Amino acid sequence: MNAHILWALVLGFVTGVFLRSLVPLEVAFVGFMALLGSAALLLGILERKKLRACVLVAVALFACASGIARMGAAVVTTDPILDTRIGEKVVLEGVVSHEPDAREASTRILLRAGTIIYGSATTSVSAGVLVITSAHVGVAYGDLVRAEGTLRLPEAFETGEGREFNYPAYLAKDGIVYELSFATVEAFGKGARNPLKAVSIYLKQLYLDGIARALPEPHGGLAGGITAGDKRGLGEDLSATFRTVSLTHIIVLSGYNIMIVVFGLGWLFARFRVGRWVEFGLGVAIAAFFALITGLAAASVRAAAMASIAMVGKVTGRVYLASRALAVVALGMVLWNPYVLVFDIGFQLSIIATWGLVTFSPIVAAKLSFITERFALREIAAATIGTQIAVLPLLLYQSGALSLYALPVNLLVLIVVPWAMLFSAIAAFAGLLLVPLAPIAAFPAYALLSYMTGIANLFASLPFSSIAIPAFSAGWLVTIYVAMLLFILKYERSLIQ
Repeated sequence: MNAHILWALVLGFVTGVFLRSLVPLEVAFVGFMALLGSAALLLGILERKKLRACVLVAVALFACASGIARMGAAVVTTDPILDTRIGEKVVLEGVVSHEPDAREASTRILLRAGTIIYGSATTSVSAGVLVITSAHVGVAYGDLVRAEGTLRLPEAFETGEGREFNYPAYLAKDGIVYELSFATVEAFGKGARNPLKAVSIYLKQLYLDGIARALPEPHGGLAGGITAGDKRGLGEDLSATFRTVSLTHIIVLSGYNIMIVVFGLGWLFARFRVGRWVEFGLGVAIAAFFALITGLAAASVRAAAMASIAMVGKVTGRVYLASRALAVVALGMVLWNPYVLVFDIGFQLSIIATWGLVTFSPIVAAKLSFITERFALREIAAATIGTQIAVLPLLLYQSGALSLYALPVNLLVLIVVPWAMLFSAIAAFAGLLLVPLAPIAAFPAYALLSYMTGIANLFASLPFSSIAIPAFSAGWLVTIYVAMLLFILKYERSLIQ
């Protein structure tokens, strides 16, 4: 019964957030859902034989009402003063709320604006603003800055094949409702900072400096991506190649990367007969370490949480326990920031990829007895196939790009990912401590990263490496995942019987 209540709570809350994300439901609808829940509970009290079913329905309805209310409370609103200046050149002052996103041609700064200056007047405002400025601007997290540029509202845009990206909602998940384009930025002081976040960002930059001293580009960019979630040095061409062959998930640190490392370490631990729970503790510590050197970015923290959940399934051998843990963590993430459920593709891929690791990988592993267990090859192959099965429908819905060689490419590349991450970390420390000898110490990382880029370039050059799939409705996407879920439930029941 407890498990059923948990699932009723999670699914009800997520449904409420989902509905409110797409339809502007009013407070009256929340009251209506709560009233229905009360009626279901009362029916269960009156009809004792139906109490169990009525309690589950009541929990789901109350949770749905809570989800609608939570999303309604999270909706980001505009500032009335800034609204009157849309399309005008303005000067804003505020604090940099996240690590600046430095790209090849520009830098993107998330600014928590507190003041607008126009003419000789100064007025207080409160809004999140995405400031787009030139590359290599000397601004850091927590700086007080003055930004001058054209104020505008972000707009949705077409991504091809009939698909539209809801850019305003994507920015709203970070509290951003305005853009300041073609801006000039100058820092004039220090504002409030989260000490832990500030230290982790410093450590990340120090780590990336070590990689830059030890490895040339694009190898350094790839090393920074797979270990610290940084892909600024990868370049457009190689990034496009990785997208073509469905290797994008390894460019940035993800739960998938961390799990592959843990599988590799699992093979190593098995050689020394380390206990399962010691392996689990070390795996969680590794996930936390990677999250720290990424600057505690939301995506990396989420990746560490997802990897830890997948390790629960691996250590206990119980899919249903890991599934419940995944549900609880997903509930917590949506409760913290409801926007991620519908408008953050990274969150969606993390959840579904972890679900694929937990549910499909054991099924696939049972069919791969012809693959050796040495070097964790069978686990890596099963994880790759299981995850690809789970995320493929979502990727096709979001991007429409179908890579015919995704599976062999991932199998060939992910085998070396644990070692590439290990030797990339060694290269970074060598770059910091052994500057003259850093390229020598970094040679193993260079060789493995060259292998990864070589495989990607080879398969991307083959005919039909990527096929464009026309846009299809969300209804088909839901139908596919419901069918997958029913298959998993049927499979689990067959094991119990």
